[in-house]
Amino acid sequence: MIVRECRYITGATLKSQFPPAGHPEVVFLGRSNVGKSSLINLLVGRRIARVSRTPGRTQQAHFYDINSHVVLVDLPGYGYARAPARVREELIETIDAYLTAGRPIAMATLIVDSRHPPTELDQKMNEWLGSRGLRVQVVNTKTDKLPRSERNASMERSRRTLGLEDVMAFSSRTGEGKRELWAAIESRIADMRR
Repeated sequence: MIVRECRYITGATLKSQFPPAGHPEVVFLGRSNVGKSSLINLLVGRRIARVSRTPGRTQQAHFYDINSHVVLVDLPGYGYARAPARVREELIETIDAYLTAGRPIAMATLIVDSRHPPTELDQKMNEWLGSRGLRVQVVNTKTDKLPRSERNASMERSRRTLGLEDVMAFSSRTGEGKRELWAAIESRIADMRR
């Protein structure tokens, strides 16, 4: 996809604050600091999502309109142990509010740091998304930080742990996977519109 127009819609924590549903949505989920915001910035070709080395910075659901065609939704990361308990609960509540709001979700993108095995939380999120009938695309980020031999092992580990064949390698630094991820998004949107 060629991104001609990219507009930040809003950040929200409650269902009542979400923008009206319209275009198909692609939601990005994953543990804190796996590279969700960096991935979105690479996809759209500009810095629209705030990136930080500090885990837990994204504390709202952020909505971005792309070409008046698709909405990308950057959800807070889950599993950040150093945040106060109340903050962790609020982040989970925001994720749950979005996923149970009946939004027009074309694809749930589950992001896993390729340097680490998918965690129990990743597995639970994958199972929950599947139980809701959502199409899940697993993306292994930060692949540029691994040697080729370890990358292949990481991809296989994600496939095996999450029980999904379709795992995509992605690097926000080199651009690997950008074209393939857009192709997957376009395919899911086309399926949704049939």
